[in-house]
Amino acid sequence: MKDLLRTALEGYVAHRVPHDPAVTAAGVLILLFEHRGDPHIVFQKRTDRVRDHKGQISFPGGAMDPGDQDVLYCALRETHEEIGVAPRDVDVLGRVDDMITISNFLVTPYVGWLSRYPYGWKFSDEEVAYLLEVPVPHLLDPDNFVADRRVINGREYVLPAYQFGDDLIWGATARMLSNFLEIYGSLGGLR
Repeated sequence: MKDLLRTALEGYVAHRVPHDPAVTAAGVLILLFEHRGDPHIVFQKRTDRVRDHKGQISFPGGAMDPGDQDVLYCALRETHEEIGVAPRDVDVLGRVDDMITISNFLVTPYVGWLSRYPYGWKFSDEEVAYLLEVPVPHLLDPDNFVADRRVINGREYVLPAYQFGDDLIWGATARMLSNFLEIYGSLGGLR
């Protein structure tokens, strides 16, 4: 599975947005692992103490620091800080489309495979309330795909969202997830 996904991502030409100094560069990690025969994706519920996106479901990651070598380094560093995953335990398979969020971040999402599961998660109490380990087949089930209606700058938008128990994966995270799931779906026949 991991190698098929790597091949699909190597063949995918990710949309890149040129860096604009007025927009904050950020990196996130779509982190997968295999459990009971199914690939799973790790999401985090953000606390109400963080500056941006309070209480939302997100991928691990965040804004670049001045010392970050590049956006991939940022995504791996932030993942380590937020949920305790060491960069050496992630096999980076590729990336999906850049995205500019309404909160003025230019986000580059990378796809990585966790070297082992279970993993000894170590949350940042300041940033992470809890983790969600969501099976990819759950995300592909049409019953769990919901239309999320939002009014942004006076206009109504219908955006993709995914239900997992009481949690709703929506916004930029859902859009990045949809992009990833399209690539995953191109593998054909995989759950």
